[in-house]
Amino acid sequence: MSSSIADISQTAPNAAPVNQLNPRERVEALLEVLPTAGSALAQAESNQAPGRSELEEPLQRVNEVMNDYGVQFELSDPGERLITRVVDQESGDLIRQIPPEEVLRLAERIDEIQAARGGLLSLEA
Repeated sequence: MSSSIADISQTAPNAAPVNQLNPRERVEALLEVLPTAGSALAQAESNQAPGRSELEEPLQRVNEVMNDYGVQFELSDPGERLITRVVDQESGDLIRQIPPEEVLRLAERIDEIQAARGGLLSLEA
């Protein structure tokens, strides 16, 4: 997504200033610079999910910013799921975790069952 709304003057150099356009023209000018839904979807599908090593550094930066608010993000080992924790800043006690431990254990168990059986559901006609 290399084009952005800020680049509207570069993509439409002869366009009138936005405040001189009627509402319909404003919307049309905006739609010209936004990517189409299909192209964004195709780009998302063509890209593979980032690996653990690609996520560790951005998560560390987010955690540095959110530390003052008592929020932590981390990757769990099984399945590399993202976990959000709200932690009391003074005591360090866990206030809330999303998803909860029970859900993580359930997801891990489902993954084990699917691996053992080749799939949870059997679709036969």
